[in-house]
Amino acid sequence: MSTATRPTFSELLSARGVLLADGATGTNYQAKGLGLGVAPEEWLFDAPELVLELHREFVEAGVDLILTDTFGATAIRLGDSPLAGRARDVNLRAVEIAREAAGDRVLVAGSLGPTGQLAEPLGPLGPDECAATYAEQAAALAEGGVDLLVMETFFALEEAVPAIRGIQSASDLPLVVSFSFDRGTHTMMGVSPRDFVEAVAPFGAAVLGANCGRSLVDADTIVVELLDAAGDVPVWVKPNAGVPRMVGDQAVYEATPEIIAAHVGRYVAQGARIVGGCCGSTPAHVAAIAAAIR
Repeated sequence: MSTATRPTFSELLSARGVLLADGATGTNYQAKGLGLGVAPEEWLFDAPELVLELHREFVEAGVDLILTDTFGATAIRLGDSPLAGRARDVNLRAVEIAREAAGDRVLVAGSLGPTGQLAEPLGPLGPDECAATYAEQAAALAEGGVDLLVMETFFALEEAVPAIRGIQSASDLPLVVSFSFDRGTHTMMGVSPRDFVEAVAPFGAAVLGANCGRSLVDADTIVVELLDAAGDVPVWVKPNAGVPRMVGDQAVYEATPEIIAAHVGRYVAQGARIVGGCCGSTPAHVAAIAAAIR
């Protein structure tokens, strides 16, 4: 389907009220054989059929949008990988594969994750370099043909704010900004949901949200505060499938599809507008969420 006939993100959200996003990338790739220490983006070239397969599994589970395999595809994060110097190629390839899976049924969201560096004054990442890095990735994702952009699993305002500036300098696509509150109800840098909203909302992001994090019980608390702070801005929620335990070298997540669906169903009832799953969330988890919210 051409972009001329495919609904925009805003149109689809308005028409359906609540949208369902996909589940995890990394943990599902590991279940398909991704080796320890291998960046998921490497599969865009080394195992594209498996990238396509996971996208299609989520489409079949009933999602409205899928995220590209580009969480770690900033030039900075790719710098020490076999894909160093190929940020534009990586992002374009990821969109190509996602678009093939999406067809005319779902939207494609360009995923942008943290660089892996601490921002000044705690680390080497300066605001200008940060902004330029995210502008480069956003431009490539937009060139490839995504419908929206999603900053996910951020934890530091010192990185997120210049990243937003860079992204908005390169693209006018709708932007979702999602933080990971992985220390209970705060990020590892001490940011609360309300701190996050107050710092980010003035930039006019289309959606504010939380993803990843720790337990579903923590997510329950975070969602209440996030919804209260966000006001009229739509809220995005993609929690982990509970707390993981290690079985050999694999992380096994405790929440069954029924458990995560019950929690996410409550988030929708409370007012969340875009939901899905993060680490440990399989297509079966997402299908259960779909059944719970529709």
